[in-house]
Amino acid sequence: MSDETERTGPEPQPEAGPDTPPQQAPGPSETLTSAERVRRALRALRVPRAAALPEHSLLIVLGIITGIGGGLGAVAFRWLIDIFQAAFFDGGGEAFGFMGSYYTILLPALGGLLVGPIVHFMAPEAKGHGVPEIMEAVAMRGGRIRARVAIIKSLASSICIGSGGSVGREGPIAQIGAALGSTIAGLLKVSQTRTRMLVACGAAAGIAATFNAPIGGAFFALELLLGRWTAEAFAPVVVASVTGASIGRALFGDVPAFGVPEYGIAGFTELPAFLILGLIAAPLGVIFVRMITYAEDLFESIPIPPYLLPAIGGLFVGFIGLHDPTLYGVGYGKLQELLTHPSLSIGALLILLVLKMLATSLTIGSGGSGGVFSPSLYVGGIAGAAFGVIAHGLFPAMTTEPAAYALTGMAALFAATSHAPITAVLIVFELTADYRMILPLMVACGTSVLTARALYRFSIYNIKLVRRGVHVQLGHDIQALSDMPVANAMRQDFPTVPKDMPVSEVIEKLEETRLHGFPVVNDKGGLAGWVTLSDVRRAGPGAAGRTAGDIATHHLVIAYADDSLNDALRKLGLRDVGHLPVVDRDDHTKLLGVITRQNIISAYNRLLMGRHTHLETTQDEEDFE
Repeated sequence: MSDETERTGPEPQPEAGPDTPPQQAPGPSETLTSAERVRRALRALRVPRAAALPEHSLLIVLGIITGIGGGLGAVAFRWLIDIFQAAFFDGGGEAFGFMGSYYTILLPALGGLLVGPIVHFMAPEAKGHGVPEIMEAVAMRGGRIRARVAIIKSLASSICIGSGGSVGREGPIAQIGAALGSTIAGLLKVSQTRTRMLVACGAAAGIAATFNAPIGGAFFALELLLGRWTAEAFAPVVVASVTGASIGRALFGDVPAFGVPEYGIAGFTELPAFLILGLIAAPLGVIFVRMITYAEDLFESIPIPPYLLPAIGGLFVGFIGLHDPTLYGVGYGKLQELLTHPSLSIGALLILLVLKMLATSLTIGSGGSGGVFSPSLYVGGIAGAAFGVIAHGLFPAMTTEPAAYALTGMAALFAATSHAPITAVLIVFELTADYRMILPLMVACGTSVLTARALYRFSIYNIKLVRRGVHVQLGHDIQALSDMPVANAMRQDFPTVPKDMPVSEVIEKLEETRLHGFPVVNDKGGLAGWVTLSDVRRAGPGAAGRTAGDIATHHLVIAYADDSLNDALRKLGLRDVGHLPVVDRDDHTKLLGVITRQNIISAYNRLLMGRHTHLETTQDEEDFE
């Protein structure tokens, strides 16, 4: 539909008359594609503009619709994992029975042989753990994700996990839900802002449905994907998360992912022990992130077709899994054991810790498809249990049992790797439904994330983007702002006022232009200050007989034409102002233009649209079919 049609509506049809040919029904040659049928059905459901829903109601409705899609997507994904797990492990046991228990060595490699070509030829963005791809779409493409990603990610990740790949479910589920949210946004043709919101809604619903964690799912989307907390986004994301969780509970039962005994801390004097655990989790999380990055570089250097690399990584994972079958897949069986009664020695726990980090690095680094949340919980649980065994052995009267430290270690290590402490606390709390450990969780997670950021400023999610040249902060690519100079975005025709203009005329000009202020210039046209509506109000009734120069602000925060937009944005926040005069570096009275927040936002959007013109509607229509 053209822009003109969007604005004016369909052209009026001529009234029927004797000379008007009757309208014919579509013939066989005009058979609609499945994509067009879906679009027409959705358009038919649209509320007429005259009776449009209020904005807040519309956002809630969109959140519910996306939550249903994300929840059902999570259910279908877990169903696929069960199917492939049975096919590989049960069927593999029959097919390779002559190998005895060693047949499991082959399973991750066989899974890699399937995953590699599926991802490489059909949707390369389905490679890896998925969350960085969502963050990139939100920051750089207005939330647009190809519709096929939901299908390919479901298939590739379920094969990878089902065949024993050492990855988790949360990354794929988030990407599947996000792709569904983006698809719904594309079908309804909503704005980029709403598209980003629906992407976050889909991811939240998927996380909430699979882990029975509606609060954690919502905060995962807000903290990691959108990177901001706004009233507009909060309500629909929460509604979507609750909707997804309700679908998950209806089909999986209203039970937490892990059952934990009734334990708590020995007292407030034990909190320093959890702080120490956070300090230990931080470098361990950094090592884990660096291991995955190194594995990616290592496999990329191997001179063979990339779609064969997951099979090589899978073969190594197969050998690692011989030590303990819980190293295959998500490993929730071992986590449940750790949360009830850790029975392994410290040495055995440390061996498992190293092997899990290695197996996950090999799976993801070689091009496998799966998340890093579950492996982070596994490694953190092992580290916490080992620390708890030591602490309880040294101070039995002052410390609680090791299982409590395993629970805290899970959250602390995920916080260290993700740099998302709020999500870590809430999602682990919901996974166990144990509120009594909330204080140790907060102490350990806060300590681990602050220490991890000091040691290594990248998280397991944004390091992948940084290596591509994308620096995401608060849901935007700040590298794009760093690359563009102020001169490309500033307004050169911004109105000015002479310093001797009476305040009464300044007020009239403010009302006429609806601007909040103007640069004040001297007799030679040089910058002499800035006068705003706030300056007028501060002057009060005594402003009569005074001039713009009398009440203007003269100590200004300024920008230069060769500053980056990122520099200008920081200066705008320095004094919480909405505009900066752009001046010559050698002569600060020479006014070159004015830069505002809106100028920066507009320039940023133009830049991103220019980068991604290949993802326009034509490509989307092909993907829907």
